[in-house]
Amino acid sequence: MKISQQHPMANTEIQQYIQGNYGQQQRHSLSDQTASDGYARHTETEGRCFVHSDALNERVVKVDSEAKRSPATSTALIESYAEPDVYKIGIEVSDPGEEYVMSYSLRGLALIFNQEYFSPELRLPHRHGTKADKNNLLRRLEELSFAVRPYDNLTRQEVRAVIDDAVNWNHAEADCFLCVFLSHGENECVFARDGKLSIRDLTHTFKGDRCSSLVGKPKIFIFQACRGDKHDDPVSPVVDVVDCEVHTNQLVVDAGTVHTLPAGADFLMCYSVAEGYFSHRETLNGSWYIQDLCEVLQEYGTRLEITEMLTLVNRRVSLRRVQNCADRNAIGKKQVPCYTSMLTKKLYFRSKKL
Repeated sequence: MKISQQHPMANTEIQQYIQGNYGQQQRHSLSDQTASDGYARHTETEGRCFVHSDALNERVVKVDSEAKRSPATSTALIESYAEPDVYKIGIEVSDPGEEYVMSYSLRGLALIFNQEYFSPELRLPHRHGTKADKNNLLRRLEELSFAVRPYDNLTRQEVRAVIDDAVNWNHAEADCFLCVFLSHGENECVFARDGKLSIRDLTHTFKGDRCSSLVGKPKIFIFQACRGDKHDDPVSPVVDVVDCEVHTNQLVVDAGTVHTLPAGADFLMCYSVAEGYFSHRETLNGSWYIQDLCEVLQEYGTRLEITEMLTLVNRRVSLRRVQNCADRNAIGKKQVPCYTSMLTKKLYFRSKKL
């Protein structure tokens, strides 16, 4: 788009400047008419002409100062450089190594919703092995100085009550917030004991308009739930329907599908498996994803940046292979977790100073 099409004065002013028609005293100022119209302002810095315009939403057009030596080429240069969508002024150069402030007096609140049993009308299998996941997470998160609150087999109303309490909690002296769901999933929902909960509704309650004390702080959500109906190839899900205590380690899957959801700035959404695939869980040792996540947190939790740790978890889980499963078609199949980061800085869980 040419500036002259929408702002003819800007085009004229640039040409005058390039052709040397501005006097020495005018080179760093606006004409009164131009200033009052708010069309353009000219300054010369490092041999370049910058056109600033309120009407262009503070977009910047660069014109090489050498064009002044050849006025005949000025129009062509204006046309080729006039890209109002390319530049914007007032943007600070960000430090690529900038980190979230993690030096508050508290690490933060960590909620663990562990769903092992479900109402009969839901026709969902019990999730044997999930206790191992809960206990594993409890240990690792406490080692990272989180204030951990685990909950077992809550109803939808009970989950919402806990979430509301967390939203109203004063996070002013906390580094961050973390929430884990260990359950079955479906579409954009996870299951409580008596029905589905919208992931979008759960995460959006922690946005700035509802939870001002977490503005600008990391908000981490971890979902151990199935997100599809296949391994590497389409297969029938394997379900664990045994109601009694399990004494042998078997490989099963979490039912349903969960879609990746954006949540907003400073959110980190972690999923046990890529969309469309099974999430594997051992009935004694817990899920592959939580096992490997907790091992990485134990080994590197205070040293590596969080997305580096999650990438390492992805690699470790991807190296696993189904070896013992009631569904013979699942033998040899694999799993790859994923995460969606809306973090705006690096995030470390360095040890708290006592």
